[in-house]
Amino acid sequence: MSITKKNAEIKAENIVRRVLEEKNYLSKVLKGILAKEDSVRYPNAIALEILSKENPKIIYPEWNFFVNLLKSKNAYHKSIVISTISNLTIIDEKNRFEEIFEDFFSLIDDKSVIVSRKLAIYAGRIATAKLSLKSKITAVLLSIDDTQHSPSRKDLIKGDIIESFSEYFEDIKDKKTIIEFVKKQLDSSSPSTVKKAKEFLLKWEK
Repeated sequence: MSITKKNAEIKAENIVRRVLEEKNYLSKVLKGILAKEDSVRYPNAIALEILSKENPKIIYPEWNFFVNLLKSKNAYHKSIVISTISNLTIIDEKNRFEEIFEDFFSLIDDKSVIVSRKLAIYAGRIATAKLSLKSKITAVLLSIDDTQHSPSRKDLIKGDIIESFSEYFEDIKDKKTIIEFVKKQLDSSSPSTVKKAKEFLLKWEK
């Protein structure tokens, strides 16, 4: 059964409220994101995104649940893991993310472009939360041309990468390399990526 975005968001608000009122309700959310029915899965996924961003301490104890989903063959599951874990890095005082860095960022080369784009989009958030990893994250993003994606898909992902770079550009030491990468995207086959490149250079090139 399908569900509209508006209805899913309304249901998600109710789910978030239930979790905040009843901590045991979180188990139903985790079960819900694995449901086959979109009418169940979608609202719970939205709720999880809200909770992991606004109340990460509630979700953090379930860290291993999401780590186990990293190996899932389901692109939707992996996308949820990317957004959730990225949001949790801001409070990851135990440095659990460092332990899964390689597996997590290997998703830049996932067979699903949806998953890879999600990773590229959230990479900036992780780099902002984990400044000690920003060089490694930058290296992964700059290696996009080494992935299995087709040229047209790489061009799409590069637009997402540009957005992530903008999130932590002030903290990047080798700004010249980033600027050069972005300038190359002015000739991208993706109009949206060209637009993002122009906006980035207008903001950051001096």
